[in-house]
Amino acid sequence: MRWPPPPEWPHAELSRRVMSPPHRWHIQQRGKGPLVLLLHGAGGSTHSFRSLIPHLAKRFEVIAIDLPGQGFTKLGARHRCGLDAMSADIESLCVHEGWSPDSIIGHSAGGAIALNLSKTLMSPRGHPPRIVGINPALDTFDGIAGLMFPAMAKLLAAIPFTATAFSVAAARTRRIETLIGSTGSKLDEQGIDFYRQLVADRDHVDATLLMMAQWSLDHLIGSLPAMLAETLFITGDQDGTVPPAVARGAAGRIPNARLVELGGKGHLVHEEVPDIVADHILRFLSD
Repeated sequence: MRWPPPPEWPHAELSRRVMSPPHRWHIQQRGKGPLVLLLHGAGGSTHSFRSLIPHLAKRFEVIAIDLPGQGFTKLGARHRCGLDAMSADIESLCVHEGWSPDSIIGHSAGGAIALNLSKTLMSPRGHPPRIVGINPALDTFDGIAGLMFPAMAKLLAAIPFTATAFSVAAARTRRIETLIGSTGSKLDEQGIDFYRQLVADRDHVDATLLMMAQWSLDHLIGSLPAMLAETLFITGDQDGTVPPAVARGAAGRIPNARLVELGGKGHLVHEEVPDIVADHILRFLSD
């Protein structure tokens, strides 16, 4: 996405850019108190937290970032889009900015990154940051998809103009509505249009393809029983992207984890009912 964010972009007045190698990061920062770091999912951006940020900023310093190459963060190294590389680069960004997150909230793939970061980051309390995973993507693809999808993503990411072709084909309102509907969530017209703008951007799509091509959860999933972070998973029981059973299974393997399931909501539950999601988060972070 071209810098700077347009005035109509959610919380554009909070946006700034930070150069922390290898990327030029887009950051939104608001509020005072213990620091809460927000990480969106694959193909998203800080916009997905647009209604959650005001709730959290009443009691916390909230920092939302765009992942490398997605949204308004400029990708600095095409080979650093996998789980471990992204985690390391976000940790470097935290050191560069002097951030010590008390909590990390991640949606979908951002939930996996949050848990990965909890293994190396330390909060001001002297413990790993508390983790909130909203419909966390913590499982590998099953069956033939597990064999084919990473290979297909690598192929698409390597073919010139693939991202451009995908953007042109997919960035139609009806197709975006269908895509959002497949997640089990219902968004208003403005919410759908934000995703349309993202999908229409070649660089954003390119970075999302690279992320999928380089993604591997094997090491993280194997380390779940050793996780020390206090963890809350919030899921929508109609999630058509990451089945709720994934969070249930992961919560059962993490020693300090609890689970909240919200009825009738999908993968973008934090955009559908931000007030309810914020209430669960605030109670968890206040314990």
